[in-house]
Amino acid sequence: MAAELINGKEIAKKKRQEIAEKVSELKERGIHPGLAVILVGEDHASRTYVRNKEKACGEAGIKSLLYELPASISQDQLLEKIEELNTNDDVHGILVQLPLPAHIEEKTIIEAISPEKDVDGFHPINIGRMMTGQDAFLPCTPYGIMVMLDEIGLELTGKHVVVVGRSNIVGKPSGQLFLNKNATVTYCHSRTTDLEYHTRQADILVSAIGKPNFIRGSHIKEGATVIDVGINRNEEGKLCGDVHFGEVSEKAAYITPVPGGVGPMTITMLLFNTLKAASQSKPVLSKA
Repeated sequence: MAAELINGKEIAKKKRQEIAEKVSELKERGIHPGLAVILVGEDHASRTYVRNKEKACGEAGIKSLLYELPASISQDQLLEKIEELNTNDDVHGILVQLPLPAHIEEKTIIEAISPEKDVDGFHPINIGRMMTGQDAFLPCTPYGIMVMLDEIGLELTGKHVVVVGRSNIVGKPSGQLFLNKNATVTYCHSRTTDLEYHTRQADILVSAIGKPNFIRGSHIKEGATVIDVGINRNEEGKLCGDVHFGEVSEKAAYITPVPGGVGPMTITMLLFNTLKAASQSKPVLSKA
């Protein structure tokens, strides 16, 4: 069997067009969705991500506001900037690009963002709402995975999903979103005993471990759907995922490529969350 590709690039293109149309409708009502991005320091990868987000916002008609701050900024100064944006009616979404310098506590910064402007879906209130099946801003990468599977019409009820990875950004929320769709979920991680046994039980395997070509053909059963969240460089410096594409694509029914799979969906769902925040927005009264 040769796996069918789940083309994240094409799905993202379709969804971004839908988002752009809804942004235009909001503008006609006098609401111009705005996303504020805070970039601290000079991390090259972070700067690339921010540039891609700015471009995507422009194409969707979303106003992008970039705040570039020095790596030497204090935590209190950064918190002041976030509070300023929390009370700015022109800003509907706030994103602080991670990672942050070592002297700044990410948890404190994430919790300072208003839950109504938390378009990354990282705030504990949004996580709690997601856990209990309430309306929430969902973390962008896990949300993108769900949208991709919905696009190909994959039924999730009763399916056994195995998530390899337990990060707060991808692994944990991915499993919860599948659980919310009536799937049975198993989490695996670096201390799981006999990983292959567990992954071979999966109808849907999600790999988010950050190890190039780690998931091999022996890890999956025939006909599984394989979602590769990894973005790595192999020994030749070529971009690759967590999944050994050559081996796994011979056994899987569906597979996401790297690049062009999950990646484009992450920024797409950020745009969607910003649109959602703008559509739900109410004027914010300053605490001053």
